[in-house]
Amino acid sequence: MTTGPAALEAVNLHVRAGDHPAVRGVSAAFPAGRFSALIGPNGAGKSTLLRALMGLSPVQSGEVRVGGRRLGDLGRAERSRTLAFLAQGEALPDSARVREVVALGRGAGEWRWGLIPTRPWTPADEDAVTGALERTDTRRFEGRRVSELSGGERQRVALARALAAEPRFLLLDEPTNHLDLAYALEVIRYLRCEAEGGLGVVAVLHDLNLAARADRLVLLHEGLVLAAGSPEHVLTPEHLRAAYGVRARVVRDADRLLVIPEDEA
Repeated sequence: MTTGPAALEAVNLHVRAGDHPAVRGVSAAFPAGRFSALIGPNGAGKSTLLRALMGLSPVQSGEVRVGGRRLGDLGRAERSRTLAFLAQGEALPDSARVREVVALGRGAGEWRWGLIPTRPWTPADEDAVTGALERTDTRRFEGRRVSELSGGERQRVALARALAAEPRFLLLDEPTNHLDLAYALEVIRYLRCEAEGGLGVVAVLHDLNLAARADRLVLLHEGLVLAAGSPEHVLTPEHLRAAYGVRARVVRDADRLLVIPEDEA
């Protein structure tokens, strides 16, 4: 496991989902400046682990560390500057304009049928919002209302809102869910660009061919880490058979891996 001061880490983490032990002694590191994907079959513990890394699910034992410090030692303000979370099917206010939604990521206001300031707006806030809009290619429709957006555009706006917080780590739960292939590839491209810029990205992904575009994979099975490392190390026929119970070929096409399921003999 790659550890260090610039990593988000799970250390022997045990987390329950109701009465079910969903995460069982997981240790994994997610470096800054890398795009990491959590993969595994339904019920493997991916979303539970992601929420525990964010501090949204109570940890039974073990701990989460960020930058070498216990997550619990970070105050609320410092945590919000360090970690940003994009939930599955992130809700956005339909009547808000795109720039207003992204501005909510700065923590300087809330939406109640209009943007209500909770602290003075600063030039740094303005720059962060503009930067997030530009990096997600949403500035060109910043004046449109959310109700006028397609599903893919909404997801990019939600991503921009998270990026506006200027976090060190961005955690996403199935960010490509319900998106068509073109929009899904677009979201993955944005995440790769953010990682290359120094952000630590951790995303739950179901599509293994999209996950293969990440720098690092953590394959979970029944709440345990089955394999972790590069896509070449994790996406093997043996690992896929053990985790998913299917036969698959893994081939290289140009510079990326492709997972091709096969019918059982």
